[in-house]
Amino acid sequence: MNFEALRRRVKRAEQVVSIRVDETQCNWFTLSQVWRAGWTPLRIITVGLAGGFLAGKLEPGTARFHGARWLQMIGSVSNLMASAQAAFASMQASEAADTAEQAADKVDEAADEVASPAAAAPQATPPPAQPRPAAAPFQQPQPAEAATDLSER
Repeated sequence: MNFEALRRRVKRAEQVVSIRVDETQCNWFTLSQVWRAGWTPLRIITVGLAGGFLAGKLEPGTARFHGARWLQMIGSVSNLMASAQAAFASMQASEAADTAEQAADKVDEAADEVASPAAAAPQATPPPAQPRPAAAPFQQPQPAEAATDLSER
């Protein structure tokens, strides 16, 4: 096999991996939504009652049931689920931050586009003249003031 054929195979494999990652993220998102929607209060109570019934039927204190082991296993599974949920929440938060950053960039671009034509357009009306105080007597303006439309007094 020549070098170009190997490069094509590697490129194809990378594309397949990329597609699989996208599909996995989509499926994980769907699973998490269904999982959260599935745990209604009635189901939580039912599972708790069933677990309590099974624990009582296994006759605590016999060789078949060791409470400490069961509690340790339940704690481990609980920690595993909590860490998976935290990782998923972290992934969603980073995606939300990226989306917010992109939205902010678009807003900045739009504001720049709106400001550009407004700055390029000449002002149609001159700025309003400041009224002179009525109490001061009229004096002849200085030569520099006479050259301008507005007096500095």
